[in-house]
Amino acid sequence: MGKGFDGMSYSRRKYIRGIPQSKITKFTMGNTSANYTHRMSLVSSESKLLDHRALEAMRVAVNKVLMDKLGESGYGMKVLPYPHEITREHKFMGFAGADRLSEGMRAAFGKPTGRAARVNKNQTVVVVEVNENAVDVAKTALNQGLSKLSIDGRIIIERLEQTDSEDRGEA
Repeated sequence: MGKGFDGMSYSRRKYIRGIPQSKITKFTMGNTSANYTHRMSLVSSESKLLDHRALEAMRVAVNKVLMDKLGESGYGMKVLPYPHEITREHKFMGFAGADRLSEGMRAAFGKPTGRAARVNKNQTVVVVEVNENAVDVAKTALNQGLSKLSIDGRIIIERLEQTDSEDRGEA
């Protein structure tokens, strides 16, 4: 990894107790086996940890726009990063008399509170494949999804090469 993160990943489930389950359960949606003409990628412009709840919110937002406009078989979508990293939090009490109850900085390592995915600069977060008539819909969907993430990103549109058998109308 090493491009944008200091230190080792905190992800060894063997040694960590009480890790919450990942919120994102489905990574591929739509019809991913069809041949599409365009591939659109949402690419990160910075290195950051993306929380599993944010990834799930992004997936739901993009999928909702694509499903409403194109139907289940009109697109193929994949979420690429997997939330391996385990996030910790040292909880403090914020009320009157908390200083007598709180431990301060004693045992401040924290308890597992969630999961996150390490995303490096220029790493693809989501890939959507559509036909030429749905490029604008997919662009809108990816912009909706980008607003759910805590990163800056850009959308890359590329035209896919079609195989010879498709060009001749063969199956």
